[in-house]
Amino acid sequence: MHEARPSRTAMHVAMRRAAHQIFDARPLVLDDPIAVPIIGPEAEARVREKGGTARIGRVSRAFMVARSRYAEDKLAEAVARGVDQYVVLGAGLDTFAYRDPFPQDTLRVFEVDHPATQAWKRWKLKNAGIALPANVTYAPVDFEERTLSDGLTAAGFDATRPAFFSWLGVVMYLTDAAIEGTFRYIASLPTGSGMAFDAIVPNSALNWFERIIRHMISRRVRRVEEPFISFFRPEELRAKLSNAGFHDIEILDPDALYERYFRNRSDGLRPMGHSLLVTSAQV
Repeated sequence: MHEARPSRTAMHVAMRRAAHQIFDARPLVLDDPIAVPIIGPEAEARVREKGGTARIGRVSRAFMVARSRYAEDKLAEAVARGVDQYVVLGAGLDTFAYRDPFPQDTLRVFEVDHPATQAWKRWKLKNAGIALPANVTYAPVDFEERTLSDGLTAAGFDATRPAFFSWLGVVMYLTDAAIEGTFRYIASLPTGSGMAFDAIVPNSALNWFERIIRHMISRRVRRVEEPFISFFRPEELRAKLSNAGFHDIEILDPDALYERYFRNRSDGLRPMGHSLLVTSAQV
């Protein structure tokens, strides 16, 4: 992304989450009352105008809401273990902190992102009349230029206590060195820490329809100068995580996500194997 420009893919993801609230049957996979207000009335109008029936749009938003739901489910497990720090890496327009379901003072939330994207998010929140909660801290970090450790330390993160990290929609845009550096940092934190993140598989692992979806999405992100550069097969991710020091590794493909979150839905919504995985690993 450009130095002074917020991520355009962040807005696209937020609009997908909003579309889930508007078009899909209840119960929602991700019940997010902030998803529509945060994108603003103009973006909401575009979402409604496009409608919610296009197959590729349904597949895409199904995965996007499932990955957020999965990360938040894993966070709840971490909180039950006593974790009280939550770090949202590449937060974009993520809304968890503004609908935090836990009792007051349960969690301290650190939103990590590029400074331009964070400034844009603050503007979006202000326009929507959404207050910044007292337990939220913004940590400006460009993953390719500043270490996560430095950014979090400056924001007041306590590296002597366990933390849970979500890292959604980011890994595919980073170099291998940046990815492995983040793995090593999280793995160095105290026992009880963990993370949930998603990655994308190479084209060779896709069927013909999934390759069509990949081509369309890749073309879109290249147009906004945020191209995909990192691809992983499940066994490669498992090896990298194990080498970094993680255990209790869970890797879910879209079929596994369907079984967990979509089976028996009345609207037929489901993610497809169009290049995306969700992985959770706990140190």
